[in-house]
Amino acid sequence: MPRKARIDAPGALHHIICRGIERVDIFKDNVDRKNFLERLSKILTETNTPCFAWALIPNHFHLLLRTGAVPISTIMRRLLTGYAIVFNRRHRRHGYLFQNRYKSILCQEDVYFLELVRYIHLNPLRANLVSNLKELDQYHYSGHRRLMGYQKAQWQDVDYVLSLFGKRFSSCRKKYRDFVAKAVDQGKRSDLTGGGLVRSAGGWGVLKSLKRMRIHLKGDERILGDSDFVESVLKVVNETMERKYRFKSLGYNFNKAVYRIAEIFHLKPIEILLPTKQPNRVKARSLLCFWAVRELGISTVDVAKKLGITQPAVSRLIQRGEKIAIENDLHLNNPIKGIIS
Repeated sequence: MPRKARIDAPGALHHIICRGIERVDIFKDNVDRKNFLERLSKILTETNTPCFAWALIPNHFHLLLRTGAVPISTIMRRLLTGYAIVFNRRHRRHGYLFQNRYKSILCQEDVYFLELVRYIHLNPLRANLVSNLKELDQYHYSGHRRLMGYQKAQWQDVDYVLSLFGKRFSSCRKKYRDFVAKAVDQGKRSDLTGGGLVRSAGGWGVLKSLKRMRIHLKGDERILGDSDFVESVLKVVNETMERKYRFKSLGYNFNKAVYRIAEIFHLKPIEILLPTKQPNRVKARSLLCFWAVRELGISTVDVAKKLGITQPAVSRLIQRGEKIAIENDLHLNNPIKGIIS
């Protein structure tokens, strides 16, 4: 059976789990960990991707990210490919370093956000990398130490997590630590990392009880949330996929989008493709990036190559393009309207 496509959308919360191939160690020492974190920091900063929790274990890592203008798949491709090249060169090895399919679970935020932050940050304790909560407070390779205020990381959104525990950071940190302490003895949470309906229902026990009561639930291994949340996410995914297929069936591609935008902005197509600082052409390129990535499903890497700019620049233009499209009620397949000058 073919693998299901990953689910993603701006603002989506993802719990990412990535393991070494055949469970080999992907972090052999602190130099590896430092290299990984520097790469992660650079990518998240460039793409404005919020990170709320993370933990490095010798043979895998966890991240809790929110999608910004750049898809999570793009973030992970840059992170894993770049790190693997440096790791293999440093340790004189060849071949794949990571499992070819990392796990990315789209999560229902209001129900699971804090549970996931706690679960991810307790991983070093569960893996016996530290012996107790006091040692975890000082463990350098998870986001918990940053939340406790012992170390800073500009790329980790500490403020947002602590704000969920109150208004004063001093008391928030104590409440956060108490919250973490309550789960020290919980062990592995298959309901947070397992698959599909079992996870979303809260475990086999709950699921069996619901089945006995003939209560139907909607589940998907790519989603962590209740049945209504799963259904709403799948509906949006299906609508997005249908829109992309519809555009393709109508002959829409990158070049056709360029010509459509050229008409909207009273420009020649070549003026949109060439780098510029002229405001009207920048707007046109922004809208092109937005439609190319979000509507036609073209990767940010390919768009960057076509426009002769960097991937982070494409990400910034996507955000501007979305705003332009909304403010001017512009749609890729609608008749020309609201000419922009």
